[in-house]
Amino acid sequence: MPASKQKKRTAPKATRSVPRSASDVDAIVRSHVLALLRGGDAHATFDQAIADMPATKRHVAPAGQRFTPWQVLEHARIAQWDILEFSRSASHVSPDFPAGYWPKAAPAPAAAAWDETVRAFRADLAALERLVADPSTDLYAAIPHGTGQTVLREALVAASHTSYHLGQLVLLRRLLGAWSS
Repeated sequence: MPASKQKKRTAPKATRSVPRSASDVDAIVRSHVLALLRGGDAHATFDQAIADMPATKRHVAPAGQRFTPWQVLEHARIAQWDILEFSRSASHVSPDFPAGYWPKAAPAPAAAAWDETVRAFRADLAALERLVADPSTDLYAAIPHGTGQTVLREALVAASHTSYHLGQLVLLRRLLGAWSS
């Protein structure tokens, strides 16, 4: 077809987002950070990673692995607790790094150790979620007793760190034959 008879093509209009107020952007950021803390999407949630974990395998390190499922879970709890307390208290003293962030290797702790770790993890996660969700928390301001960290950064670190170790927990469960998915 001759060029003169071809339909003229036009570039699609560029889409623009609707201008948002600072409070709209803040609410969007908070909702995204809360979603990351809660897990899911492309990752196992905390509840999925611990669901139906046999008590007989909670304190067993699979062949060739250094840690038990409980030790990985307790490490994630300690790190999350430290991030939460650092974010909200100038008097908080972090554990020695890295040894203070891992439970001491011990022969199978009491069955209650798993339940206590789960309870404490959930409580600290809920507190971290409240901190992030609270509009009076300035997510972007440097934490006064820190070295430039912000609550936003700390919440993202907590979400990332937890996701990593929940992945490890799922792998340990697979190696122990305790994961059905």
